Amino acid sequence: MRVVLVALSLLLAVACAHSPADKPSALVAEALINPAADYPQSHASSIAQTTDGDIVATWFSGLHERHPQVAIYFARQQEGKWQSAQQVATGQQADGSWLPTWNPVLFQPPQSDLHLFYKVGPNPREWWGMVMTSADGGITWSEPRRLPEGILGPIKNKPVVTGMGAWLSPSSTEGAEGWRLHFEISKDQGASWTKTSPVDPGPGIDAIQPSVLFYPDGRLQALARTKQGVIGSSWSVDRGKSWSPVAAIELPNPSSGTDAVTLADGRQLLVYNHAAHNPDTPGKGPRYPLALATSRDGVHWQRVLTLEDQPLKEGYGYPAIIQTEDDLVHITYTLGRERIKHMVVDPHKF
Repeated sequence: MRVVLVALSLLLAVACAHSPADKPSALVAEALINPAADYPQSHASSIAQTTDGDIVATWFSGLHERHPQVAIYFARQQEGKWQSAQQVATGQQADGSWLPTWNPVLFQPPQSDLHLFYKVGPNPREWWGMVMTSADGGITWSEPRRLPEGILGPIKNKPVVTGMGAWLSPSSTEGAEGWRLHFEISKDQGASWTKTSPVDPGPGIDAIQPSVLFYPDGRLQALARTKQGVIGSSWSVDRGKSWSPVAAIELPNPSSGTDAVTLADGRQLLVYNHAAHNPDTPGKGPRYPLALATSRDGVHWQRVLTLEDQPLKEGYGYPAIIQTEDDLVHITYTLGRERIKHMVVDPHKF
């Protein structure tokens, strides 16, 4: 009997190792992007599918975050393999000086040019928004242009197109008043922008880097990174013009970026670090494990898949997520601050 119990315990341990879902069963593919690059650090990736069906990604790389010569890189996947990345933007100024670049975000509007938004500036309190466009899926790019005064563009996660065709860009600030969400709206395909008021922080929740989800009744939900150990949530009933005070959903957040997407089957899918704060670092926690959670109502969430769970000093951070035309889900994220990793999963397996 003792042998049987030991055997059952071992089987249970193996099953729990992939808890709450077995990664190999849902995993379709995984690869590093630009693994042989000569830059030491990479961070803050974004992924998109072009109108031609290609998968493309962007991120910033250089000596380290905040270094003046950190640059924006872009890569394309062809026949299932990532091609060598190209540097597409820097923070070099007209006078020859250099400033860091930050948080590039790809956006592919329907029947329009691919957009690449990014930030330039000495820090997140003083940066400004930039944008480039490509009519050929990222093979060539327009000259970068600065967004209008006060418009930052998407801070980390992709814009969305609302039911009335407007572009809704999820944004935020990190000023003296704390972390605050806001949203930027364009009704003319990016030619001009308006900005919402800062979202009420609710019971003192400092939130940044929102992503936007859709519901059948027309409501929108924003999910965001916070300092308070929770994932922040806000709702809009007027296509993003105004938003409810920030509240918390039931999943943890170690002050690390998240991203989310509304799947074709109506489920909401969130990629995030399922970790709480460390006692010795209040306001921060480990960026592992990296997990997926689903919800139908935006309130009740179920953790369905663990993508990475091995302890890693710099963790698995700043994920980006999309669903492509074949219904597969593509995720990119920072691997130990050194490289960008790409995973493809089948959402029908969880």
